[in-house]
Amino acid sequence: MVLKAVLLDFNGLIINDEAIHERIIEELLLEENLRPNPQDLEECCLGRSDAACLSDLLARQGRVVSAAYLEKLLNQKAARYLEVLSGLNPLPLYPGLDDLIYQIRAAQLKLAIVSGARRSEIETVLSLVHWGEHVGLIISADDLAPGVSKPAPDGYLLAIERLNQQFNDLALRPADCLAIEDSFAGIEAAKRAGVPVLGVAHTYPYQMIHRRATWVVDHLYELSLDWLTPYYNLADHKLS
Repeated sequence: MVLKAVLLDFNGLIINDEAIHERIIEELLLEENLRPNPQDLEECCLGRSDAACLSDLLARQGRVVSAAYLEKLLNQKAARYLEVLSGLNPLPLYPGLDDLIYQIRAAQLKLAIVSGARRSEIETVLSLVHWGEHVGLIISADDLAPGVSKPAPDGYLLAIERLNQQFNDLALRPADCLAIEDSFAGIEAAKRAGVPVLGVAHTYPYQMIHRRATWVVDHLYELSLDWLTPYYNLADHKLS
């Protein structure tokens, strides 16, 4: 195998916005006369889509969650998130992104985002960064069936399928990709899809990420794709 594509998570990996999401979700729960529980927020939301997060939070507090009710809350949350983003200058992006994108482009790798965020949120952020045009594919919550979220592998598998559709001669396999994730759910999703995954200790301590990911770094700016070349070449040699 050979490294052909890098698949990036979004929230907590590209943009440091977990606190923003948490605050908006807490506001929504309070408006629904429900009391936010920090443990529930961590268990239900980190690394998962808004739909999965809100569905589980509401169910834990005894609410019957109809599709219409959930869609109303999701639209409210998305509108508030975009409103908050519009007031941020600069955006809270993680250090090291510019260099990572440069490395990906220099190595002529395909670049995709695989996230549980809504497409509108991802596209808004990408429109505000100079490297956004280099993202060749977005797989968002809008591309998956309702209720499907990491740690399910669907997003990663769909990204590989669509990259192969875009590039007929790519012959991309999960083992030819590198996923970069910050959450337990995201790491598990990549692993279930058969994608080697580099964990970044943005959300959880290094030691906890190290137990789950193929590789781990504390910060994005520590990552050099050259480190990984021997792994992909060695794996290819073992398969031959």
